[in-house]
Amino acid sequence: MIELGGLVQKAGLVDLTDDDRATLLGAFLDIAGQLRDGRNTASGDLKIRWRRAGLHAFDRDREHDRTTDGNDHD
Repeated sequence: MIELGGLVQKAGLVDLTDDDRATLLGAFLDIAGQLRDGRNTASGDLKIRWRRAGLHAFDRDREHDRTTDGNDHD
C-alpha cells in the first residue's frame, strides 16, 4: 500500500515544488476547497477525472513492474 507521501512523490509534486511543504499544503487546501464548495457537477467531474488519471498511472506502474520483474524502480 502506498502512503500518502508516496503518492505526492509519485505524482512528481515534490520535484515540481522543490519540496516546498507550504506550497504543497496550499495546493491540497485548494483541491479540498474545490471539492467542498463545488455543489454542482464540477466537483464530481473533478473527482472522476482525477480518479481515472490515478487508475491509469497505477496500471502503467503495474505493467512496468510486470515487464521488468519489479526491479527497475528508483
